[in-house]
This record gives sequence, C-alpha cells and structure tokens, in this order.
Amino acid sequence: MDDVNVIGWETAAEITPARREIFRTVRAEEVDSVTDLARRLDRDKSQVSRDLSALAELGVGRFETEGRRKRPVPAQETLVVEPLV
Repeated sequence: MDDVNVIGWETAAEITPARREIFRTVRAEEVDSVTDLARRLDRDKSQVSRDLSALAELGVGRFETEGRRKRPVPAQETLVVEPLV
C-alpha cells in the first residue's frame, strides 16, 4: 500500500472542493507546471499555487523541480480518509 495516503478527519477538512479538483487533475493528467495546471482548471495561477502549497503541507501533494519549474504531483495515487470512530 505504498501508493495510498491515509489522512485523518482534521486533515480532510482542509481539502476543499477546489483542492480535490487539483488532486484529481494532477493524479489523472501529466501536468507540466503550476501555470499549466491553472490553465487547465481555468483558475488564477496564484490561487492554484496557494492550494498546491496547502496540499503539500498536508502531505497530499508535492512538487518535482525541473529547472526553475515546479511540477505538481500527488504524494500518492490514492487518498483515503480515516473513518471517525
């Protein structure tokens, strides 16, 4: 289960619908850069960049650096929210 990221409810609350859309897009498509992702999502680059940084802080996403360009990628292929018990 190396490609699975299990997160708690507190973390899941930080993943807004816009951030879920970002996660789904970078998981499903080869995205070249933050600018490329913003264009695909028809969103402002600075907003997408902030959301990507938040996802990285939560351990859900990460960046691969290629020269001066940062390419967003998911930390793992699957994201699972721990059930509340």
